[in-house]
Amino acid sequence: MKRVGILRGGNGNNYTSSLQKGGDLILHILENLNHKYKTSDILVDKEGMWHINGRPTKPADLIHKVDVIWNTSQPGLSIALNNLSIPNIGINSFSSILENNREMLREHLKGIGLLMPKYILFPKSAREVLEKFGAPWKVEDKLVKNFSELAELIENNKNILVEEFIAGKVASIHCVPHFRGQDLYIFPPVNVFGNLSSSEKEKLSLLAKNLHHHLGNKHYLKSNFVMNKRGKVYLLDLEFTPNLKSFSHFSQACESVGAKTCHVIEHILEQV
Repeated sequence: MKRVGILRGGNGNNYTSSLQKGGDLILHILENLNHKYKTSDILVDKEGMWHINGRPTKPADLIHKVDVIWNTSQPGLSIALNNLSIPNIGINSFSSILENNREMLREHLKGIGLLMPKYILFPKSAREVLEKFGAPWKVEDKLVKNFSELAELIENNKNILVEEFIAGKVASIHCVPHFRGQDLYIFPPVNVFGNLSSSEKEKLSLLAKNLHHHLGNKHYLKSNFVMNKRGKVYLLDLEFTPNLKSFSHFSQACESVGAKTCHVIEHILEQV
């Protein structure tokens, strides 16, 4: 039986989300793949102390306790695992930076001609936003259509992100390398708002493929796109860890091709 460690926590800003993602992964393996994998919960607390199944440990000792580690914590911990020659799954530091820095991501995407909506982080006033791009705006997942509402939101909270709202067809595409014998398996678009033609599906799939190769991602990528009525495509955001909830878009994508989420998780684990 293969020993799989799930690494979560850490002293980064994603501590809480890492706990959740790692916990979901542990539960998913226990419920669906416990005949093949034995899981260990590896926690790095906010002080940087390592634990395995609730007991203090040292990173160097993990090589005797696990065969592979899935890192849902900060990518810097994968460097430590690599230095110890412990096989691991996770996103690299560069992808993590791009995931959390929209301006760097925007510049990087110019290499493949992919656009992103305009935005202003921490605007001082509604007029500053208006001078850069017009209504409607997206503020904290809320659609704002008039100037006075935007002004009130900024007045009450200066630490917000205001984005250009792109109206159009929205779709999510999941990519997994080497699944079902393909160099890069691209699942059909899901989370679709608006009917996509065959040519539009092909266009989004090709963009997702180019994006995956451009980022050099090894294990998994979810790309969220919007296509406006003129056919111009914008990238909304990226995700590097699959959502294992039964109602997630990832689950829908798997079901659309006759697969289960556990099949993909097993595939990823066997690729390391």
